[in-house]
Amino acid sequence: MSFDVLDLYADQFNGQYTASEYNLYRQGKTLDPLVKSYEAQLRHCERLIFICPVWWNDVPAIVKGFVDMVFKRNLFYFAGKRGIRGNMSQLKRVQVLTTSTSPTWYLKLFCGNAIRKVFLNGTFKQLGVKSRSWQNFGGSTVKTASQCRHYLLKVQNVI
Repeated sequence: MSFDVLDLYADQFNGQYTASEYNLYRQGKTLDPLVKSYEAQLRHCERLIFICPVWWNDVPAIVKGFVDMVFKRNLFYFAGKRGIRGNMSQLKRVQVLTTSTSPTWYLKLFCGNAIRKVFLNGTFKQLGVKSRSWQNFGGSTVKTASQCRHYLLKVQNVI
């Protein structure tokens, strides 16, 4: 099994639309060679794993910007009278692996459960992905080294 690693920070990805990029958005086009590269890689992707911290109860802005800029209309989805219809039949599974200062139960019960409800069961469900999951290492700032190692072993098994 082969993996492509997309490191948005190392790639210096900018998840903000410029005026010229935004004008191409409705056409499903881009001028950004990095976005084009990501799109090409994702067209053949069967499994997508996001690994990131939870920031303010959701995925970081760079991850949201990645989705906004890369998953383009007429390429990854079509917009119709009944809303969005995904065009990613090859993508079978999306997993989100996160860490957070807040305990997971707190994110789910008191902060709206945004990663599951919006990111996975909103965005990626609309894109047609049937298998979607989220695993969080909550309360990470108060965990022991042993608990951190145990979590990393769990993540290794997931991947």
